[in-house]
Amino acid sequence: MSAQSLAVVILAAGRGTRMKSASPKVMHALAGRPMIQTLIETIEGLSPEKIIVVAGPDMPELEKAAAPHSVVVQAQRDGTGGAVRCALPALKGFEGNVLIVLGDTPLVKKETLRALIKAKGSGALSVLGCKMSDPAGYGRLKMAADGSLEAIVEDRDANLADKAIDLVNTGVFCVDSAKLAGWLSKLDNKNAQGEYYITQLPALAVADGGKVFISTTKDEGEVRGCNTRGDLALLEKTLQDRLRAKHMAAGVSLQDPQSVYFSCDTQVASDVVIEPQVFFGPGVRVEAGAHIKAFSHIEGSAIGKNVSVGPFARLRPGAEIGSGARIGNFVEIKASKIGKRSKIGHLAYVGDCEMGEDVNFSAGAITVNYDGFQKHKTVIGKGVMVGSNVNLVAPVRIDNGAFVAAGSTITEDVPANALSIARDVAEIRKGWAAAYRKKKAAKKKAKK
Repeated sequence: MSAQSLAVVILAAGRGTRMKSASPKVMHALAGRPMIQTLIETIEGLSPEKIIVVAGPDMPELEKAAAPHSVVVQAQRDGTGGAVRCALPALKGFEGNVLIVLGDTPLVKKETLRALIKAKGSGALSVLGCKMSDPAGYGRLKMAADGSLEAIVEDRDANLADKAIDLVNTGVFCVDSAKLAGWLSKLDNKNAQGEYYITQLPALAVADGGKVFISTTKDEGEVRGCNTRGDLALLEKTLQDRLRAKHMAAGVSLQDPQSVYFSCDTQVASDVVIEPQVFFGPGVRVEAGAHIKAFSHIEGSAIGKNVSVGPFARLRPGAEIGSGARIGNFVEIKASKIGKRSKIGHLAYVGDCEMGEDVNFSAGAITVNYDGFQKHKTVIGKGVMVGSNVNLVAPVRIDNGAFVAAGSTITEDVPANALSIARDVAEIRKGWAAAYRKKKAAKKKAKK
Protein backbone atom coordinates (compact mmCIF):
# COMPACT_ATOMS: atom_id res chain seq x y z
CA MET A 1 0.00 0.00 0.00
CA SER A 2 1.06 3.55 -0.70
CA ALA A 3 2.35 5.64 2.16
CA GLN A 4 -0.30 8.14 1.15
CA SER A 5 -3.18 5.74 1.71
CA LEU A 6 -5.83 7.18 4.01
CA ALA A 7 -8.07 5.70 6.68
CA VAL A 8 -10.51 7.80 8.72
CA VAL A 9 -11.71 7.18 12.25
CA ILE A 10 -14.86 9.07 13.26
CA LEU A 11 -15.43 9.33 17.02
CA ALA A 12 -19.20 9.16 17.54
CA ALA A 13 -19.82 7.27 20.77
CA GLY A 14 -21.01 10.26 22.81
CA ARG A 15 -24.47 10.08 24.37
CA GLY A 16 -25.04 13.82 24.11
CA THR A 17 -26.51 14.08 27.61
CA ARG A 18 -26.66 17.86 27.39
CA MET A 19 -28.87 17.51 24.32
CA LYS A 20 -31.52 16.04 26.66
CA SER A 21 -32.36 13.42 24.04
CA ALA A 22 -32.79 9.67 23.72
CA SER A 23 -31.05 9.81 20.32
CA PRO A 24 -27.27 9.68 19.93
CA LYS A 25 -25.82 13.16 19.55
CA VAL A 26 -24.55 12.57 16.01
CA MET A 27 -28.00 11.43 14.87
CA HIS A 28 -29.53 14.85 15.35
CA ALA A 29 -30.46 16.35 12.01
CA LEU A 30 -28.80 19.18 10.11
CA ALA A 31 -30.49 20.28 6.89
CA GLY A 32 -32.72 17.24 6.86
CA ARG A 33 -30.33 14.41 7.66
CA PRO A 34 -28.26 13.12 10.62
CA MET A 35 -25.13 15.20 11.15
CA ILE A 36 -22.97 12.05 10.95
CA GLN A 37 -24.02 11.63 7.31
CA THR A 38 -22.95 15.18 6.47
CA LEU A 39 -19.51 14.43 7.90
CA ILE A 40 -19.28 11.05 6.14
CA GLU A 41 -20.14 12.66 2.80
CA THR A 42 -17.29 15.15 3.28
CA ILE A 43 -14.86 12.39 4.20
CA GLU A 44 -15.91 10.23 1.23
CA GLY A 45 -14.75 13.14 -0.93
CA LEU A 46 -11.20 12.39 0.25
CA SER A 47 -11.43 8.85 -1.25
CA PRO A 48 -10.15 7.05 1.87
CA GLU A 49 -9.34 3.37 1.81
CA LYS A 50 -11.62 2.85 4.79
CA ILE A 51 -13.90 4.78 7.13
CA ILE A 52 -14.40 3.48 10.67
CA VAL A 53 -17.12 4.91 12.89
CA VAL A 54 -16.74 4.44 16.65
CA ALA A 55 -20.20 4.15 18.20
CA GLY A 56 -21.43 3.61 21.72
CA PRO A 57 -23.36 0.53 22.79
CA ASP A 58 -27.02 0.28 21.78
CA MET A 59 -26.83 2.67 18.82
CA PRO A 60 -28.41 0.64 15.98
CA GLU A 61 -29.65 3.79 14.27
CA LEU A 62 -26.09 5.10 14.07
CA GLU A 63 -24.86 1.81 12.58
CA LYS A 64 -27.57 2.09 9.91
CA ALA A 65 -26.74 5.74 9.17
CA ALA A 66 -23.02 4.94 8.81
CA ALA A 67 -23.54 2.08 6.35
CA PRO A 68 -21.79 0.77 4.33
CA HIS A 69 -18.79 1.83 6.42
CA SER A 70 -17.38 -0.12 9.36
CA VAL A 71 -18.77 0.51 12.83
CA VAL A 72 -16.95 -0.52 16.00
CA VAL A 73 -18.40 -0.21 19.49
CA GLN A 74 -16.73 1.57 22.39
CA ALA A 75 -18.30 -0.46 25.18
CA GLN A 76 -16.70 1.64 27.91
CA ARG A 77 -16.74 5.35 27.29
CA ASP A 78 -13.27 6.16 28.55
CA GLY A 79 -12.37 9.16 26.41
CA THR A 80 -11.22 9.91 22.88
CA GLY A 81 -8.06 7.85 23.35
CA GLY A 82 -10.11 4.85 24.36
CA ALA A 83 -12.36 5.39 21.34
CA VAL A 84 -9.43 5.32 18.89
CA ARG A 85 -8.10 2.18 20.58
CA CYS A 86 -11.41 0.49 19.72
CA ALA A 87 -10.74 1.21 16.05
CA LEU A 88 -7.28 -0.43 16.03
CA PRO A 89 -8.51 -3.94 15.09
CA ALA A 90 -10.29 -2.45 12.05
CA LEU A 91 -7.02 -0.73 11.08
CA LYS A 92 -4.99 -3.95 11.22
CA GLY A 93 -2.76 -4.24 8.17
CA PHE A 94 -3.38 -0.66 7.09
CA GLU A 95 -0.35 1.49 6.23
CA GLY A 96 -0.65 5.21 5.68
CA ASN A 97 -2.29 8.22 7.28
CA VAL A 98 -5.05 7.88 9.85
CA LEU A 99 -7.32 10.88 10.05
CA ILE A 100 -9.13 11.20 13.39
CA VAL A 101 -12.25 13.38 13.34
CA LEU A 102 -15.05 14.09 15.79
CA GLY A 103 -18.55 13.01 14.83
CA ASP A 104 -20.10 16.00 16.55
CA THR A 105 -18.01 18.44 14.48
CA PRO A 106 -19.78 17.74 11.19
CA LEU A 107 -19.10 20.87 9.15
CA VAL A 108 -15.32 20.62 8.75
CA LYS A 109 -14.53 21.17 5.08
CA LYS A 110 -12.89 18.71 2.71
CA GLU A 111 -10.28 21.32 1.74
CA THR A 112 -9.38 21.83 5.41
CA LEU A 113 -8.87 18.10 5.93
CA ARG A 114 -6.74 17.88 2.79
CA ALA A 115 -4.57 20.72 4.10
CA LEU A 116 -4.16 18.88 7.42
CA ILE A 117 -3.05 15.69 5.65
CA LYS A 118 -0.63 17.69 3.50
CA ALA A 119 0.77 19.47 6.58
CA LYS A 120 1.68 16.12 8.11
CA GLY A 121 3.70 15.21 5.01
CA SER A 122 6.12 12.43 5.85
CA GLY A 123 6.05 13.35 9.54
CA ALA A 124 4.34 11.49 12.34
CA LEU A 125 1.49 13.80 13.31
CA SER A 126 -0.41 16.96 12.38
CA VAL A 127 -3.09 18.83 14.33
CA LEU A 128 -5.87 21.07 13.03
CA GLY A 129 -5.97 24.41 14.79
CA CYS A 130 -8.39 27.29 14.51
CA LYS A 131 -7.98 31.00 15.20
CA MET A 132 -10.82 31.78 17.62
CA SER A 133 -12.18 35.22 18.42
CA ASP A 134 -13.04 33.86 21.88
CA PRO A 135 -10.77 30.90 22.70
CA ALA A 136 -12.04 30.50 26.28
CA GLY A 137 -12.67 26.85 27.15
CA TYR A 138 -10.52 25.45 24.35
CA GLY A 139 -7.09 23.85 24.59
CA ARG A 140 -4.44 26.23 23.23
CA LEU A 141 -1.87 25.20 20.62
CA LYS A 142 1.50 26.40 21.89
CA MET A 143 3.90 26.73 18.98
CA ALA A 144 7.67 26.33 18.94
CA ALA A 145 9.92 28.86 17.23
CA ASP A 146 10.00 26.77 14.03
CA GLY A 147 6.20 26.76 13.79
CA SER A 148 5.73 23.18 14.97
CA LEU A 149 3.50 22.30 17.91
CA GLU A 150 5.21 22.42 21.27
CA ALA A 151 2.24 21.43 23.43
CA ILE A 152 -1.54 21.48 23.81
CA VAL A 153 -2.33 23.46 26.96
CA GLU A 154 -5.81 22.81 28.31
CA ASP A 155 -7.76 25.91 29.28
CA ARG A 156 -7.91 24.94 32.96
CA ASP A 157 -4.11 24.57 33.03
CA ALA A 158 -3.29 27.72 31.03
CA ASN A 159 -1.44 30.67 32.54
CA LEU A 160 -2.09 34.25 31.43
CA ALA A 161 0.36 34.01 28.53
CA ASP A 162 -1.21 30.75 27.36
CA LYS A 163 -4.73 32.21 27.62
CA ALA A 164 -3.68 35.00 25.25
CA ILE A 165 -3.11 32.40 22.51
CA ASP A 166 -6.04 32.44 20.06
CA LEU A 167 -5.01 29.28 18.17
CA VAL A 168 -7.00 26.39 19.65
CA ASN A 169 -7.16 22.64 19.31
CA THR A 170 -10.11 21.38 17.25
CA GLY A 171 -9.60 17.69 18.06
CA VAL A 172 -8.86 16.72 14.45
CA PHE A 173 -5.55 14.86 13.99
CA CYS A 174 -3.68 13.13 11.18
CA VAL A 175 -1.40 10.34 12.44
CA ASP A 176 1.07 7.90 10.92
CA SER A 177 -0.56 4.48 11.24
CA ALA A 178 2.83 2.95 12.13
CA LYS A 179 3.03 5.11 15.26
CA LEU A 180 -0.60 5.20 16.35
CA ALA A 181 -0.93 1.95 18.32
CA GLY A 182 2.31 2.54 20.24
CA TRP A 183 1.34 6.06 21.25
CA LEU A 184 -2.17 4.99 22.25
CA SER A 185 -0.65 2.38 24.57
CA LYS A 186 1.22 5.15 26.40
CA LEU A 187 -1.79 7.34 27.12
CA ASP A 188 -2.62 7.81 30.79
CA ASN A 189 -5.84 8.77 32.52
CA LYS A 190 -4.40 11.03 35.19
CA ASN A 191 -7.06 13.69 34.91
CA ALA A 192 -10.24 14.72 36.69
CA GLN A 193 -12.37 12.57 34.40
CA GLY A 194 -10.15 9.48 34.65
CA GLU A 195 -10.25 9.14 30.85
CA TYR A 196 -7.75 8.72 28.02
CA TYR A 197 -7.44 11.64 25.61
CA ILE A 198 -5.84 11.93 22.18
CA THR A 199 -4.66 15.41 23.15
CA GLN A 200 -1.68 13.59 24.68
CA LEU A 201 -0.56 12.36 21.26
CA PRO A 202 1.45 15.49 20.33
CA ALA A 203 3.49 15.31 23.55
CA LEU A 204 4.14 11.61 22.92
CA ALA A 205 5.20 12.36 19.35
CA VAL A 206 7.65 15.05 20.51
CA ALA A 207 9.03 12.72 23.20
CA ASP A 208 9.52 10.16 20.43
CA GLY A 209 11.75 12.61 18.58
CA GLY A 210 9.19 13.70 16.03
CA LYS A 211 7.72 17.03 15.03
CA VAL A 212 4.04 17.86 15.23
CA PHE A 213 2.83 20.11 12.45
CA ILE A 214 -0.10 22.49 12.62
CA SER A 215 -2.63 23.22 9.91
CA THR A 216 -4.85 26.22 10.57
CA THR A 217 -8.34 27.37 9.65
CA LYS A 218 -9.85 30.76 10.43
CA ASP A 219 -13.40 29.54 9.89
CA GLU A 220 -14.80 28.97 13.38
CA GLY A 221 -18.07 27.64 11.97
CA GLU A 222 -16.53 24.59 10.35
CA VAL A 223 -14.91 23.34 13.58
CA ARG A 224 -17.79 24.16 15.93
CA GLY A 225 -18.82 21.13 17.98
CA CYS A 226 -22.29 20.16 19.10
CA ASN A 227 -23.03 19.58 22.78
CA THR A 228 -26.33 21.43 23.29
CA ARG A 229 -29.46 22.32 21.37
CA GLY A 230 -28.04 25.82 21.09
CA ASP A 231 -24.94 24.42 19.40
CA LEU A 232 -27.20 22.45 17.05
CA ALA A 233 -29.00 25.64 16.05
CA LEU A 234 -25.69 27.39 15.33
CA LEU A 235 -24.54 24.47 13.18
CA GLU A 236 -27.84 24.57 11.27
CA LYS A 237 -27.36 28.27 10.61
CA THR A 238 -23.81 27.70 9.33
CA LEU A 239 -24.87 24.86 7.06
CA GLN A 240 -27.88 26.77 5.72
CA ASP A 241 -25.65 29.72 4.87
CA ARG A 242 -23.39 27.36 2.90
CA LEU A 243 -26.34 25.82 1.05
CA ARG A 244 -27.81 29.23 0.20
CA ALA A 245 -24.46 30.42 -1.14
CA LYS A 246 -24.08 27.22 -3.18
CA HIS A 247 -27.49 27.59 -4.83
CA MET A 248 -27.06 31.28 -5.58
CA ALA A 249 -23.65 30.59 -7.12
CA ALA A 250 -25.37 28.02 -9.35
CA GLY A 251 -27.83 30.60 -10.71
CA VAL A 252 -30.75 30.42 -8.27
CA SER A 253 -32.37 33.69 -7.18
CA LEU A 254 -33.18 33.93 -3.47
CA GLN A 255 -35.10 37.12 -2.72
CA ASP A 256 -34.47 36.82 1.03
CA PRO A 257 -31.74 34.19 1.47
CA GLN A 258 -31.85 34.04 5.26
CA SER A 259 -35.52 33.00 5.26
CA VAL A 260 -35.13 30.08 2.82
CA TYR A 261 -34.22 26.65 4.24
CA PHE A 262 -32.77 23.84 2.16
CA SER A 263 -32.07 20.17 2.80
CA CYS A 264 -28.65 18.74 2.02
CA ASP A 265 -30.03 16.94 -1.04
CA THR A 266 -32.18 19.75 -2.47
CA GLN A 267 -31.59 20.06 -6.23
CA VAL A 268 -32.43 23.43 -7.80
CA ALA A 269 -31.65 24.28 -11.44
CA SER A 270 -30.53 27.68 -12.65
CA ASP A 271 -33.03 30.49 -13.28
CA VAL A 272 -35.31 29.35 -10.47
CA VAL A 273 -36.73 32.17 -8.34
CA ILE A 274 -37.43 31.45 -4.67
CA GLU A 275 -39.36 34.00 -2.66
CA PRO A 276 -39.06 34.50 1.13
CA GLN A 277 -40.04 31.96 3.80
CA VAL A 278 -39.78 28.80 1.69
CA PHE A 279 -38.84 25.47 3.30
CA PHE A 280 -37.41 22.51 1.37
CA GLY A 281 -37.53 19.14 3.14
CA PRO A 282 -35.56 16.12 1.91
CA GLY A 283 -35.93 14.77 -1.61
CA VAL A 284 -36.83 17.86 -3.65
CA ARG A 285 -35.85 18.56 -7.27
CA VAL A 286 -36.75 21.86 -8.95
CA GLU A 287 -36.17 22.32 -12.69
CA ALA A 288 -35.18 25.48 -14.56
CA GLY A 289 -37.45 28.49 -14.69
CA ALA A 290 -39.68 27.48 -11.79
CA HIS A 291 -40.99 30.16 -9.44
CA ILE A 292 -41.48 29.13 -5.80
CA LYS A 293 -43.56 31.75 -4.06
CA ALA A 294 -43.50 32.79 -0.42
CA PHE A 295 -44.42 30.59 2.55
CA SER A 296 -44.42 27.31 0.61
CA HIS A 297 -43.42 23.99 2.22
CA ILE A 298 -42.03 21.35 -0.14
CA GLU A 299 -40.67 17.85 0.54
CA GLY A 300 -40.18 14.67 -1.47
CA SER A 301 -41.35 16.38 -4.65
CA ALA A 302 -40.29 16.94 -8.26
CA ILE A 303 -41.15 20.32 -9.80
CA GLY A 304 -40.87 20.65 -13.57
CA LYS A 305 -39.72 23.50 -15.78
CA ASN A 306 -41.46 26.86 -15.54
CA VAL A 307 -43.82 25.70 -12.81
CA SER A 308 -45.33 28.24 -10.42
CA VAL A 309 -45.84 27.10 -6.82
CA GLY A 310 -47.51 29.08 -4.05
CA PRO A 311 -47.73 31.27 -2.17
CA PHE A 312 -48.70 29.19 0.86
CA ALA A 313 -48.56 25.88 -1.04
CA ARG A 314 -47.68 22.52 0.44
CA LEU A 315 -46.17 19.76 -1.68
CA ARG A 316 -45.88 16.48 0.22
CA PRO A 317 -43.85 13.38 -0.69
CA GLY A 318 -44.70 11.91 -4.07
CA ALA A 319 -45.85 15.14 -5.69
CA GLU A 320 -44.68 15.39 -9.31
CA ILE A 321 -45.56 18.65 -11.03
CA GLY A 322 -45.37 18.77 -14.84
CA SER A 323 -43.80 21.66 -16.72
CA GLY A 324 -45.80 24.85 -16.96
CA ALA A 325 -48.27 23.83 -14.26
CA ARG A 326 -49.56 26.31 -11.69
CA ILE A 327 -50.01 25.34 -8.04
CA GLY A 328 -51.56 28.25 -6.18
CA ASN A 329 -52.13 29.47 -2.66
CA PHE A 330 -53.35 27.08 0.02
CA VAL A 331 -53.09 24.06 -2.27
CA GLU A 332 -51.87 20.73 -0.85
CA ILE A 333 -50.66 17.93 -3.11
CA LYS A 334 -49.55 14.47 -1.98
CA ALA A 335 -48.51 11.33 -3.92
CA SER A 336 -49.87 12.74 -7.17
CA LYS A 337 -48.72 13.40 -10.72
CA ILE A 338 -49.89 16.72 -12.13
CA GLY A 339 -49.81 17.03 -15.92
CA LYS A 340 -48.25 19.79 -17.95
CA ARG A 341 -49.95 23.20 -17.84
CA SER A 342 -52.60 22.06 -15.39
CA LYS A 343 -53.88 24.65 -12.93
CA ILE A 344 -54.75 24.11 -9.28
CA GLY A 345 -55.20 27.71 -8.33
CA HIS A 346 -56.28 27.85 -4.72
CA LEU A 347 -57.84 26.16 -1.71
CA ALA A 348 -57.64 22.60 -3.03
CA TYR A 349 -56.40 19.16 -1.96
CA VAL A 350 -55.07 16.57 -4.44
CA GLY A 351 -53.98 13.22 -3.01
CA ASP A 352 -53.26 9.88 -4.68
CA CYS A 353 -54.16 11.30 -8.06
CA GLU A 354 -52.98 11.03 -11.64
CA MET A 355 -53.95 14.27 -13.37
CA GLY A 356 -53.49 14.80 -17.10
CA GLU A 357 -52.43 17.88 -19.03
CA ASP A 358 -54.36 21.16 -19.23
CA VAL A 359 -56.70 20.39 -16.34
CA ASN A 360 -58.43 23.19 -14.41
CA PHE A 361 -58.96 22.08 -10.81
CA SER A 362 -61.01 24.84 -9.22
CA ALA A 363 -61.16 26.40 -5.75
CA GLY A 364 -62.32 24.16 -2.94
CA ALA A 365 -62.18 20.98 -5.01
CA ILE A 366 -60.65 17.88 -3.43
CA THR A 367 -59.89 14.25 -4.13
CA VAL A 368 -61.48 12.13 -1.41
CA ASN A 369 -58.78 9.49 -1.31
CA TYR A 370 -59.23 7.77 2.08
CA ASP A 371 -62.19 5.66 3.19
CA GLY A 372 -61.00 5.18 6.76
CA PHE A 373 -59.11 2.00 5.91
CA GLN A 374 -57.42 2.35 2.51
CA LYS A 375 -56.18 5.00 0.11
CA HIS A 376 -57.77 5.03 -3.35
CA LYS A 377 -56.72 6.61 -6.63
CA THR A 378 -58.35 9.33 -8.70
CA VAL A 379 -57.54 9.50 -12.42
CA ILE A 380 -58.26 12.73 -14.29
CA GLY A 381 -57.74 12.87 -18.05
CA LYS A 382 -56.56 15.69 -20.28
CA GLY A 383 -58.43 18.97 -20.61
CA VAL A 384 -60.84 18.25 -17.75
CA MET A 385 -62.69 21.08 -15.96
CA VAL A 386 -63.36 20.39 -12.28
CA GLY A 387 -65.64 23.04 -10.82
CA SER A 388 -65.44 24.71 -7.42
CA ASN A 389 -66.21 22.73 -4.26
CA VAL A 390 -66.24 19.37 -6.04
CA ASN A 391 -65.59 16.14 -4.14
CA LEU A 392 -64.09 13.39 -6.29
CA VAL A 393 -64.67 10.25 -4.21
CA ALA A 394 -61.99 7.72 -5.13
CA PRO A 395 -61.64 5.31 -6.76
CA VAL A 396 -63.00 7.33 -9.66
CA ARG A 397 -62.01 8.25 -13.22
CA ILE A 398 -62.78 11.49 -15.06
CA ASP A 399 -62.05 11.00 -18.76
CA ASN A 400 -60.59 13.47 -21.26
CA GLY A 401 -62.46 16.70 -21.82
CA ALA A 402 -65.16 16.07 -19.19
CA PHE A 403 -66.74 18.82 -17.09
CA VAL A 404 -67.68 18.37 -13.45
CA ALA A 405 -70.19 20.93 -12.24
CA ALA A 406 -69.44 23.05 -9.20
CA GLY A 407 -70.63 21.67 -5.87
CA SER A 408 -70.87 18.08 -7.11
CA THR A 409 -69.88 14.96 -5.19
CA ILE A 410 -68.75 12.45 -7.80
CA THR A 411 -68.79 8.74 -6.95
CA GLU A 412 -69.02 7.27 -10.46
CA ASP A 413 -66.70 7.47 -13.48
CA VAL A 414 -67.35 10.34 -15.90
CA PRO A 415 -67.05 9.58 -19.65
CA ALA A 416 -64.99 11.72 -22.03
CA ASN A 417 -66.51 15.09 -22.92
CA ALA A 418 -69.50 14.53 -20.62
CA LEU A 419 -70.93 16.89 -18.00
CA SER A 420 -71.40 15.37 -14.54
CA ILE A 421 -73.71 17.05 -12.04
CA ALA A 422 -74.37 15.55 -8.62
CA ARG A 423 -76.36 17.97 -6.44
CA ASP A 424 -79.55 17.77 -4.37
CA VAL A 425 -82.61 19.46 -5.86
CA ALA A 426 -82.98 22.95 -4.38
CA GLU A 427 -86.12 23.60 -2.23
CA ILE A 428 -87.39 27.18 -1.94
CA ARG A 429 -89.93 28.17 0.74
CA LYS A 430 -91.22 31.67 -0.06
CA GLY A 431 -91.58 34.02 2.91
CA TRP A 432 -89.93 31.59 5.33
CA ALA A 433 -87.13 33.95 6.37
CA ALA A 434 -89.47 36.84 7.19
CA ALA A 435 -91.76 34.58 9.24
CA TYR A 436 -88.77 33.14 11.10
CA ARG A 437 -87.46 36.57 12.04
CA LYS A 438 -90.94 37.66 13.23
CA LYS A 439 -91.26 34.56 15.40
CA LYS A 440 -87.84 35.10 17.02
CA ALA A 441 -88.56 38.79 17.65
CA ALA A 442 -91.80 37.92 19.41
CA LYS A 443 -90.07 35.45 21.73
CA LYS A 444 -87.39 38.00 22.60
CA LYS A 445 -90.02 40.62 23.41
CA ALA A 446 -91.96 38.16 25.63
CA LYS A 447 -88.82 37.48 27.69
CA LYS A 448 -88.37 41.19 28.42
